[in-house]
Formats: sequence, C-alpha cells, structure tokens
Amino acid sequence: MSKITELLNWRYATKSYDSSKTIPAEKLERILEAVRLTATSSGLQPFELLVVTNPQIREKIKAVSWNQSQVTDCSHLLVFAAWDDITPERVNMMFDLTNTVRATVNQGWEDYRQMLLGIVAERGQEANYQAAARQAYIGLGSALIAAASEQVDATPMEGFDPSAVDEILGLGARHLRSVVFLPLGYRAAESDWLVNLKKVRRSRENFVTEIN
Repeated sequence: MSKITELLNWRYATKSYDSSKTIPAEKLERILEAVRLTATSSGLQPFELLVVTNPQIREKIKAVSWNQSQVTDCSHLLVFAAWDDITPERVNMMFDLTNTVRATVNQGWEDYRQMLLGIVAERGQEANYQAAARQAYIGLGSALIAAASEQVDATPMEGFDPSAVDEILGLGARHLRSVVFLPLGYRAAESDWLVNLKKVRRSRENFVTEIN
C-alpha cells in the first residue's frame, strides 16, 4: 500500500473536533499552499480561500449551517469562495500575471486569451460562476490530501446557506460566492460516532472501467 493510499484510508469526514487543539502554523501553511498550487482550468484560479478563526463569526456561520459543531469546534475553518463571474478583467489579470512571471509574450498564449474571453462572454455570469465553483472543488481535493499528509482531520461540508454565509463574510462586495467549507483540526475520538467505523467505498471493479 502506498503512503498516499494509507493516508486516504486514515482520513474520514470528522464529525467531532477537539476544540482545545490548534493546528500548528507550519502545518496550516502547507495545506494552504497545496490549495494555492492546485491545477485550475486555463490557470485562472477562479476562487479564493478564506481562513476563519474569529469565534463570533464562526458562531454566526454555524447558525446558518444546520448548527453543525464542526464549524465552531475545529481549529481553522476554510471557506472556498468562487468568483461570481469570470469577467474580462479577471481573465486579463491572470494572463497578464503569466506574462509578467514568465517575462515573455507568446502569440499562441495571446490567441488563447482572446478565445477564452469569447467563451466566457458567451457563457454568461451564472454559467461562469458554476464553472468557477467546479474549480474550487479541485482545490478542496488538494486540501483534503494535504491535510491527511499532515495528520490533520478535515470535513468537507456543503450543508450551509450560501447567501447567508456570503452576507456574514461580506463576499458580495468582493464579487465572490461561498461554495464549500473545510473545517480543519483534530478529531475528538471519544465523541465521534464515525471514527471507528470501516471506510465504505465501492470496489475497484464497480468503480473503474478500463477501455482498451
């Protein structure tokens, strides 16, 4: 069994966190960096990551998240927030950044920029948001694996009122919309009903289809 497979077998969607335990700063930074380095379509990075530790704000978020205790008992609450639209300004920002970092202008890259600008203009705001939100889930996957590699527990969560969370965090003013949460911390094994249950996944035969 590979190391990554061991880690994925170890992790589970933690239901109860030990609120007295805090993730060391260096572990948290490595998890955040994994999200920052995540692959995204056209390299746009069309989402942002909020790290919420303020107790009062987390209590407000908990109230619009079915009162799930993970929101307030975890060490750090990550909120993945997608762009509310993939605008020309945002596309150009990332393409210009690429040109600056690479210190070159490639005609093929510039042609691709124009093609992408046409695609997002035709697609419209809501479809662009949905596309951005899907990219946020790629970041979520990276965060889950990175957290496991640090022996940090994590719980992907969609059970919240996005509009209410957006208002609490002031995301509208930043042209962002909340997509998914990831509480991070350390399991309270004595009070977590899921901790000792076997991981259930479909067999390889019922999950993987090889087309040769």
